[in-house]
Amino acid sequence: MAGIFDSVINAMNSIFGPILAHDPTPNNPILTIFIISFIVSLITTIANKYLVDQKELAKNQKEMKEFQKKFKEAQQSGNEKEIKKMKDKQVEMMQKNSKMMTQQFKPMIATMVPILLVFYWMRFSAVAKAVVILPPVVYYCTLVPVFHFIGPLIPGYGAVNPHAPAWSIGWLMWYMICTFGMSQILRKFMGFEQGF
Repeated sequence: MAGIFDSVINAMNSIFGPILAHDPTPNNPILTIFIISFIVSLITTIANKYLVDQKELAKNQKEMKEFQKKFKEAQQSGNEKEIKKMKDKQVEMMQKNSKMMTQQFKPMIATMVPILLVFYWMRFSAVAKAVVILPPVVYYCTLVPVFHFIGPLIPGYGAVNPHAPAWSIGWLMWYMICTFGMSQILRKFMGFEQGF
């Protein structure tokens, strides 16, 4: 089993090693994490673009919102005939919603293994030693204190270096912030109607 993990690490080293080698701060590879988050965001955004019918998804979400609004209005008005009509339509809407959820799972299934391999490599590479010092406003706006509180309760949680400044975060939190931001930009650039 150890041989498989070693093979994964070696394969990932050949892909991401050159990026890490060219990082201006190899002992604190913040730029490498940013580049990896861009690559992962690009892969997941492309998968979403081509594995999910975005127009159909937007149409279904719009229909669902309109249905919920009409259903709420019918309940508030107390119109039994309208409520029955809405309840009959609810079955159809639930089927559409289920189909929509299945479509949204396709890209996740297609990208899950590569992303897990990237995470595995990051966890055991020099990237895991990264410490990012955030401005206090960003530190609180991204709810980092909550993650710092919850993190130690999770087995295998890699805490930030205890000697790091108070506003610092580790590689995983930095990766999450970068990935979320890059995904939003890429989705906008690729013409997605819906947000992240």
